[in-house]
Amino acid sequence: MCSSDLANAQTTSMVNGIRMAIDEVGGQIDGRQIVYEDMDDASPQRGNWDPAVEAQNANKAVRDENVIGYIGTYNSGASKVSMPILNKAGLVMISPGNTYPGLTKPGTGEPNEPAVYRPSGTINYFRVVPTDDIQGAVACEFARTELKATKVFILHDRELYGKGIADVFRKSADAAGVKVVGFEGIDPKASNYRSLVTKIRAAGPDAVFFGGTTQTNGAQVLKDLRAGGCKVPFISPDGTFEEAFIEAAGKENLSKEQGGVYITFGGLPAAQLTGLGAEFVKKYKAKHGAEPEAYAAYGYEAGRVLLDAISRAKTKDRAAVLAAVAATKDFHGALGTWSFDQNGDTTNRGMSVNTVKDGKFDFVKAVDGSAQAK
Repeated sequence: MCSSDLANAQTTSMVNGIRMAIDEVGGQIDGRQIVYEDMDDASPQRGNWDPAVEAQNANKAVRDENVIGYIGTYNSGASKVSMPILNKAGLVMISPGNTYPGLTKPGTGEPNEPAVYRPSGTINYFRVVPTDDIQGAVACEFARTELKATKVFILHDRELYGKGIADVFRKSADAAGVKVVGFEGIDPKASNYRSLVTKIRAAGPDAVFFGGTTQTNGAQVLKDLRAGGCKVPFISPDGTFEEAFIEAAGKENLSKEQGGVYITFGGLPAAQLTGLGAEFVKKYKAKHGAEPEAYAAYGYEAGRVLLDAISRAKTKDRAAVLAAVAATKDFHGALGTWSFDQNGDTTNRGMSVNTVKDGKFDFVKAVDGSAQAK
């Protein structure tokens, strides 16, 4: 049912959320057993998600008539691979973590997007997390208004997610009158970025934005910025909103005295969730003995949405389950009350900005992303 990214804390926490949703219905609906099957899309050769493995996962799911839902992927680039395969088969796909806008929203990505992912002409892909056209704009507005940045240097990891959100940040900066003094892609496998830091310092930015993830070397970029004496705010998106980023970057590089680190997220962190979300966090901590990572609640929500659709469809027929997911309206869940729109996106527009204090993530503010929604 699920395609996961690296076997790291973030995706493990997300899978824990999915399993908890299944446990809540006793592992069965209308007498039919509900089984979760994990499909890791990473490979030892790449050390990250692998297009070939993701395609194998999608084809395996399609061939198994007992598979009626595919929860994933974590990486937007991986979904580009599996989406058309699953679409042709009419198999519903719900992502807890994809944020690249072009997967669903016309005019936000490449000219052939999102039609290229829908060869059947029917929408089968849905997601419970807000998209980067909202997140990138929120990050830029925070830099401008809260950090008083008038000049920014933008970096990205050259991947679909990272480059995509960096492009949105740049577009938002141009529109807001914030000067972009640099825009560069990095080699995510480089051992250091010292020469790049020299260039950044010479440009004199008030803040540095990194579009990418922990796995594409976001922490190393930050470490080299600090080692090179670049003590300006470091802003990054949800791809670094995990404990692994703090551990990799080192607490000494994350403090406000060093310039500060600010991370946007498509929703609220676990500690800020209310209602069913707060109940989920309490149950998660009791079951797993640890705080849930940021996307755990999104895995849980995706699982509950699929289970709710299966229950309403009253059959394991793929077309019926897909139709039931598409009809999801006013869903009362861990992320509030929301619906899927005509593109398959959540109507949730809530965002948050977070920082790191004393080596721990610390909530800064909630932001209504409705003004940035397209």
